[in-house]
Amino acid sequence: MNESATKNTERTKKTSEIKCLPMLKWAGGKRRLINHIIPIMKQYKFNRYFEPFFGGGALFFATQPEQSVLSDTNEELINCYLFVRDYPELVIEQLKTMKNTEKDYYRIRSQQPTDNLARAARVIYLTTLSFNGIYRLNLRGEFNVPYGHKIHLNPCDEPRIMAVSNALRNAQILCADFEVVVENAQKGDLIYFDPPYTIIHGNGFVKYNSNVFTWEDQIRLANTARKLVHRGCHVIISNADAPEIIDLYSDFNFIRLERPSVIAASGEHRKKITEIIFYSEV
Repeated sequence: MNESATKNTERTKKTSEIKCLPMLKWAGGKRRLINHIIPIMKQYKFNRYFEPFFGGGALFFATQPEQSVLSDTNEELINCYLFVRDYPELVIEQLKTMKNTEKDYYRIRSQQPTDNLARAARVIYLTTLSFNGIYRLNLRGEFNVPYGHKIHLNPCDEPRIMAVSNALRNAQILCADFEVVVENAQKGDLIYFDPPYTIIHGNGFVKYNSNVFTWEDQIRLANTARKLVHRGCHVIISNADAPEIIDLYSDFNFIRLERPSVIAASGEHRKKITEIIFYSEV
């Protein structure tokens, strides 16, 4: 029932037309995989586009479907996108007051602003200047990534913010669980699921994600994906290459991809990892 294809470790030579780059670098982002996902996506004739684990949104920004429902459970992230969509000039104005120095970085990192505009600007600032450009919280929900010492970076990339705002202009943006978000998905809609890569016997970053997306959530996601297919929706899922994950999607087609990990702090510790893209019949 499955059709499996193995991709090599080198970057694909084919470059898809990218309409817009993401504004934020996010753990588990799909910038390196979009040239493999887009050809699958183009096989479907779809109405609305759903992305319930939005994160950095690389696939959405690259393709920009006209009718999109974008969501995540991270309130800070969703608040940021809402302000960039609706008030980009205010976000830019706020960011222009935030300097790229180590002292300012740790001062801003330690703050917990209640003003939604300040919260939105803080997310962009921290993800731009943090070490390895990543957004990560500790178990107490505190941003704990150290300063990246890239003094050449401007935390206010005005053209990028405006491009992202324009891309989000007609999108519905929600903060909700994936199962709730896709309740209203109908026949002909396309749903792309990119959950945290939790597996039963994980290690490293996979183990870290098990704190926020459990194995029970993985089972719930697979059941939701199957229900959507039965409803007539098109479904694409990117996930870890592990036997237990493959078993969850035994009735989906899939391709296997290999790429360097981008999570480790230094290049010599970044091992190559394999991932699976599952997809429903066209």
